[in-house]
Amino acid sequence: MISGVSVTVMRPGEPTRDRFGNEVAGEPVSEQVDGVLVAEPTTEDMAAARTEGYTLAYTLHFPKSYATGLRGCTVVLPEPWANGKGYRVHGDPRPYMDANTPGRWNRPVRVEAADG
Repeated sequence: MISGVSVTVMRPGEPTRDRFGNEVAGEPVSEQVDGVLVAEPTTEDMAAARTEGYTLAYTLHFPKSYATGLRGCTVVLPEPWANGKGYRVHGDPRPYMDANTPGRWNRPVRVEAADG
């Protein structure tokens, strides 16, 4: 039987304004998501043709029960994948159609290292 791990999704908090009226990032809001599969990078992820300069770290497969958007989020993985900072979600991952995914997982989420 396939089983996933628990990850922490860090969602950006509501921005506030400082005393000069500048927007300041709000405190992130965290939520635990159980049953996430972690896939190692493929050779496709290592292609030199990526123009945005990021390094993909993993593909996470979120369960069908998780329906919240992930744009702008960071995912903190448990050991042995933990990096101390979390991994940024790449883009705005969308789920596959339920009819085409008979298993428990329907949303691949690519995450990138937040090191630079």
